[in-house]
Amino acid sequence: MQAYADELRALFLRMQDEALDLHERARAVQVTETSADGLVSATVGPRGDLVRLDIDPRVYRRPDSRHLADTITETVGRAAARARERVVEIFEPLVPAEQMAAHLDGDVETAMRQLAERMTGER
Repeated sequence: MQAYADELRALFLRMQDEALDLHERARAVQVTETSADGLVSATVGPRGDLVRLDIDPRVYRRPDSRHLADTITETVGRAAARARERVVEIFEPLVPAEQMAAHLDGDVETAMRQLAERMTGER
């Protein structure tokens, strides 16, 4: 039991030391994706929030608003997925990827179960 307590304490101290740096690195994440046709470029932040959207004026040569909307949605979605992956990678030294992904997805039940499994050595 003492070894387990020592391990938890060491993990907590490591997290405390590294967490602020990792948090800052994660907050700085920005990912840019460009559509297949090269006409739409979207940059998102660490939570997938749209930071910048660039639309090439050549889109007006083919005025199809539905296609443009779909292209923007798909491009932003790909950028958001890459940003999420990057945040998971940043925190991986402290938090297992599956646990961090569950946390980012808002799946508290899975995140807590994985944490409990990790703490009890069941995994």
